[in-house]
Amino acid sequence: MVMLDTNIILRYILDDNKEMADTAEEYIISDNAIITLEVIAEVVYVLRKVYSMERQNVVDNVEKVTELVYCEKDDVLNLALDTYSSNNLDFVDCIL
Repeated sequence: MVMLDTNIILRYILDDNKEMADTAEEYIISDNAIITLEVIAEVVYVLRKVYSMERQNVVDNVEKVTELVYCEKDDVLNLALDTYSSNNLDFVDCIL
């Protein structure tokens, strides 16, 4: 298994560097990758605070990635994403 980091997920979502985005996609669709809640929390933070992405757009993009990659504690993740999309809470609070 390959553990994905925040940078790989961001390159895939943002597609802001074609070469890195293509490499990220290879890892993501390999069916041999894992992502942790901590990495997803960092992805959410960066998309909202650095890239000013709308909350629902963040959720949609994270869900797109997590449909392709094994995520530990996916039940917690799904509940956190649902809570985050419908409330004005910080994502980490939604995980907790």
